[in-house]
Amino acid sequence: MDFKIREALPKDAEQILLHTKICGGETDNLSYGEEGFSFTLKQETLFLENLLKSHNQILFVAEVDNKIVGTANYTTSNIKRLSHRGSIGLCVQRAYWNQGIATSFMENLIKFGKEEAKAKIISLGVRSDNEAAIHLYKKFGFEKIGTFEGYYEIDNELIDVDYMNLKL
Repeated sequence: MDFKIREALPKDAEQILLHTKICGGETDNLSYGEEGFSFTLKQETLFLENLLKSHNQILFVAEVDNKIVGTANYTTSNIKRLSHRGSIGLCVQRAYWNQGIATSFMENLIKFGKEEAKAKIISLGVRSDNEAAIHLYKKFGFEKIGTFEGYYEIDNELIDVDYMNLKL
């Protein structure tokens, strides 16, 4: 399967909002469910326009046959004392798991963090029981720094999240 990773553009807003609903409905590994993001199309378009102007934040998309099947983001604070570290997150639709998309996302996110955002640390949160994702992050050198017990509540069950860092 061929896929393309590129920076998200304002014209992608509708597909990105649909993608979040698909991903959110397929897995409980995210901070949102099948409702996706609460942004309107106009809000998402404006968000993407503003991201294009940023030197320390980015949203990547994965496309297969011109359809967005994955997203990955790098965010950081504009506050000087916090700007040395970034945070990442990603989601790939289930039909495209184990195709190399998440690995490619990680490569792009780390490269952006190092080269563009000038980060010294990249952080992420991952469900403590998400072994596949934890394996991926460890492959890139991320190390667990702690656990937030009961971070999510899904179907009346408290779910722990591990925090991981990559020191650049």
